[in-house]
Amino acid sequence: MDNVLCDYDRGKRVAHLAELAGSTGEFVHQAIWDSGFELLGDSGTLDAIDYLRGFGERIGYPLSLDEWVEARRRSMQADLAMLEIVGQLRRTVDVAILTNNTTLVADHIDTLLPELRPLFGQRIYTSAQFRTAKPDPLCYRLCVSELQAKPENVLFVDDLAANVAGARQAGLLAHHYTSVETFKQTLSDHGLLREP
Repeated sequence: MDNVLCDYDRGKRVAHLAELAGSTGEFVHQAIWDSGFELLGDSGTLDAIDYLRGFGERIGYPLSLDEWVEARRRSMQADLAMLEIVGQLRRTVDVAILTNNTTLVADHIDTLLPELRPLFGQRIYTSAQFRTAKPDPLCYRLCVSELQAKPENVLFVDDLAANVAGARQAGLLAHHYTSVETFKQTLSDHGLLREP
């Protein structure tokens, strides 16, 4: 999802959280991302309630769910070119999202990025629901199982090389996303992109 289907600017999120907490962006980033706390949410080690509570405790501010969602929303902007491609793909193949995130992202996706639901329906999965995270091959296998698909029939797309490698370890086809054009070429190579 992030940096493939949408531009994700963590700096905007951090700045908004720092403003709420009366703190600095550096402090918030260290408390959540540099500390490894975010991975506890992504991997499902912390459930949504404990994650949200811990998030607030770490930044020294009693963060509400609405505030967390708003900070996340401000950091995301749909990539319309990519969403147009997804719209073409879904006419002939099933499409789904697997994102390293807490379940709060899937629960509030209609607020965070409302453009996704019409394209993906209920097939928006977060790593936390599988209690593991990319690039662990188990994360992909559990998601593919949920989709009732075979790994060798799935083309996985991610902007992080490590996540692409994890998908390949799990038996999926995979594309390292760097641009819309290279993605379109990969789709063409697999016979998946048909002009409208």
